[in-house]
Amino acid sequence: MKLRLILGDQLNLNHSWFTAVDDTVLYFMAEMRQETDYTTHHIQKIVAFFDSMRNFSEALKKQGHQVLYYSLDHRENLQDLSENIKHLIKEKNITTFEYQLPDEYRLDQQLTDLCKSLSIEHKAYDTEHFLTTRTTVSDFFEGKKQLTMEYFYRFMRKKYDILMTTAKDPEGGQWNYDQNNRNKWKGSPPIPEEKQTTKDITSLVDLLRKEKVKTIGNIDPNSFNWPTSRKEALDTLFYFCENLLIHFGDYQDAMHPHQNYLFHSRLSFAMNSKMLHPKEVIDTVIDYWRHHSDAFDISQVEGFVRQILGWREYMRGIYWKEMPAYAKKNHLENHNKLPEFYWTGKTKMNCLHHAISQSLDDAYAHHIQRLMITGNYALLTQVHPDEVDQWYLGIYIDAIEWVEITNTRGMSQFADGGLVATKPYVSSGSYINKMSTYCKGCHYKVSKKTEEDACPFNSLYWNFLDEKRSYFKDNSRMKMMMSMLDKMDPEKKEAYRKRAQHIIAHPDAY
Repeated sequence: MKLRLILGDQLNLNHSWFTAVDDTVLYFMAEMRQETDYTTHHIQKIVAFFDSMRNFSEALKKQGHQVLYYSLDHRENLQDLSENIKHLIKEKNITTFEYQLPDEYRLDQQLTDLCKSLSIEHKAYDTEHFLTTRTTVSDFFEGKKQLTMEYFYRFMRKKYDILMTTAKDPEGGQWNYDQNNRNKWKGSPPIPEEKQTTKDITSLVDLLRKEKVKTIGNIDPNSFNWPTSRKEALDTLFYFCENLLIHFGDYQDAMHPHQNYLFHSRLSFAMNSKMLHPKEVIDTVIDYWRHHSDAFDISQVEGFVRQILGWREYMRGIYWKEMPAYAKKNHLENHNKLPEFYWTGKTKMNCLHHAISQSLDDAYAHHIQRLMITGNYALLTQVHPDEVDQWYLGIYIDAIEWVEITNTRGMSQFADGGLVATKPYVSSGSYINKMSTYCKGCHYKVSKKTEEDACPFNSLYWNFLDEKRSYFKDNSRMKMMMSMLDKMDPEKKEAYRKRAQHIIAHPDAY
């Protein structure tokens, strides 16, 4: 008998493993405390994975495959991946063990170590999901000083002939429409409601409570609205194309306190759990645009393609290039604690209140909310990147370490010293005001600098640049801001410093 392991983020029904039914193969899936407890996850994240795993298991069974599924409370579940597999090998007289390569370093190491201890045949397979191998990014940038994503993105466009008119020329005459993707949404055009896939997951919520699994965030057990099957994922993809794509590019960076999803697709969980393949998502979106190109511009489509074909594959490549050392990087030597309001949303800063409350309610915030609100504040207040990592990894439904840590420790916190981002993504309140309506009605005034009711981001920003100036003295992209800092009146600079230090020391007062 051959035992094949399927992890919770390997829900790819189109994998070559499943093309034929083999009575000598037993597929194994398990809900384990090992996975619920390695960090504190959002309850919706755990529920989404468990429900998706159960749906996937049933789909395989309907195809005729043999599947052994351990629920969290299964009497034979040892709650540890290695122990479960070793027990099954002995109990089922397994002669061969096979698995798909994990996308998280910790699981990759665990399975590597496990296989070293086995006395039976074992083999690892590709997940057949990504458009690159683990080493593609590393190979592409070999010998180069900077790992600029844009050049890798162009390479991928050419390789897969995506939005290209010739082998060298991008469709529309330019590679990147990022300048078109920075509009503030002011209430128009109207935003359709998110695709409804609501279902009752009370039994899963009850299971987590019965087993005393520690979670964060909120959930409505009677109305869970994330896709947890391939059919639901495909329906969500088609809904995005038909209703949201037309304005996606224009407003992909916009933020609004009462529109949590705006024109975003809500496909990240379905993709990161592998229910959807990135190429099928890209092809579906481009095909829809080609049939409706008279209705909207290529800039809407390119912005979406860039996130998947560019950033997603690039970040995964950086992960495998730099791990495990990447998880310890703290280039700016930040050591503060994450404020308590990151777990409650209780702060007078309107932008943080809404972005965090939304994250707690929906297990979701889009990339600019993560980068320029929660991430920006954490960096300006010099929080240790370990603390930031754990929060992001736990709170978001799509957060798996390969994509979370590179975006958080690299893009957001500049903890890798500029490996991913060429400059720290920090801002004062002016950027937040430019890209959102958060500042309207806020307790603090974005136009004020150091007064009691001044936006905290303003003093924190200049204090950060001043305190970390030694790290940025050779950074060409920081020269203008550092020059402004150098010319700043000393009394004004000191006022910024005093207010910033008070905010950092008393975060929950704000």
